Amino acid sequence: MTDATTPGPLTGITVLDLTNVLAGPYAAYQLALMGADVIKVETPEGGDLARRLGTSAELNAQLLGISFLAQNAQKRSITLDLKTERGAEALRRLVATADVLVENFRPGVLERLGFGWDHLRALNSRLILCQVSGFGQTGPMRTKPAYDQIIQGYSGMMSVTGTAETGPLRAGFPLADTIGGLAAAFAISSALAGRARTGAGAVIDVSMLETAVTAMGWVVSNLLVDGHEPRPLGNDNGTAAPSGAFTTADGMLNIAANKQEQFELLCTLVGRPDLVTDDRFSERESRKRHRAALTAELESALAARPAAEWEDILSSAGVPAAAVLRVDEMLRSPQILDRGLVHELPFPGGGDAPLRVLGNGIRIDGKPSTPRTPPPLLGEHTDEILATLGYSAEEIAALHEEGAV
Repeated sequence: MTDATTPGPLTGITVLDLTNVLAGPYAAYQLALMGADVIKVETPEGGDLARRLGTSAELNAQLLGISFLAQNAQKRSITLDLKTERGAEALRRLVATADVLVENFRPGVLERLGFGWDHLRALNSRLILCQVSGFGQTGPMRTKPAYDQIIQGYSGMMSVTGTAETGPLRAGFPLADTIGGLAAAFAISSALAGRARTGAGAVIDVSMLETAVTAMGWVVSNLLVDGHEPRPLGNDNGTAAPSGAFTTADGMLNIAANKQEQFELLCTLVGRPDLVTDDRFSERESRKRHRAALTAELESALAARPAAEWEDILSSAGVPAAAVLRVDEMLRSPQILDRGLVHELPFPGGGDAPLRVLGNGIRIDGKPSTPRTPPPLLGEHTDEILATLGYSAEEIAALHEEGAV
């Protein structure tokens, strides 16, 4: 939601989140931040695996792993054992009233549970089913297990990350999972817009592998169009020079002088106007060929000041530049603080300290997309949700007794 009083664009949309760990839960979190009522359907025996993942062993033991806390605010949790008839019946009732079901089981699992697309569509012709998987619902690798690391390697991402000496190298965060989750949220939102026009539901097949490949953009296109084999360039941008990370008096500074006028201005500002007329650096393509020599010349000049000073000098003059920050420095930066990206919520189940989570960096009508409720305890809303489906107190008690919820 954008705030406690302003409805988000997806207010009134109900999403069933049958996902685990990252790509799927991240997709559903984006929908929740936009106002959707996201019901997280979990197994009674531990729920989402992410509840046991994170740097805090204590929180993992409480089924509140940091990996779970990071992307499940603004959701409600119901536990259902879909292998029992009563548990499956409760899901059928949920499906009948929902707008979206998102799942990231291996292909074929949902069908084996009795919830293939034909069955779901019979229950609710307006339902949008989004299936997120490592390799997609079709193809020879469709049933292979996949986590972010697997996709980063198979997609070619790792082959172009790092340097010739250090690569192949994994990105330091789950990039493929995140891209897959964003793609799923975008596809679901698009399908909802289409349904508003046609009234018909849809089935969406999101391949983490393919979304990762598309995110590589120019790297892949250089091979497709020009036959140029991509290679790891470390902190350099292969499309221009000087464009990359440079050493200063106290740390690294990213500079992207991609235009000729930016390069000439950079040379003047660092006190090296002679570089502009140097035959090695005077033209765009020659600068790329002599990138290492140009970097050495610039770093010699940049050593005179700390990164923060160069950032102010260069960016104020129109040369894109910014210091390379640690995560803690980024969180304290005036820009992040001003935009309100970090939100405080009550800690799940109580506690003295608040829980700090990220929003999504999107503002609507000038307001950030803000979670208003903390991530749920496992099954925290089971009875509440069952009651809205028409179950009596006695029936709910019987479901608990049977182990169906």
